[in-house]
Amino acid sequence: MKFAVIKTGGKQYKVAEKSKVKIEKLKVNEGDKFDFDQVLLIADGDKVEVGQPVLNKKVSAKVLSQGRGAKVMVVKYKPKTRYHKAAGHRQLFTEVQIEKIG
Repeated sequence: MKFAVIKTGGKQYKVAEKSKVKIEKLKVNEGDKFDFDQVLLIADGDKVEVGQPVLNKKVSAKVLSQGRGAKVMVVKYKPKTRYHKAAGHRQLFTEVQIEKIG
């Protein structure tokens, strides 16, 4: 099975062809094609290519949707002072489908 490790949004993701991945939000429209140029590793069976730090290859993907993740509640509390505060946060994401590696 061929897979790659890409870097986007300050995070690293292990992706394979035809897989769907939720990544940090990108400024692209739904249905657009997008190329990831920061490819850290490509593995195809026993053949493994590792970049130092990146490879001169690209991973092509199609943007499926933009969305917001589940709500995470953030709570601040200080004892003995009647201070408590709650806020929610929903992280933005982009869902992509990997089309071609290499």
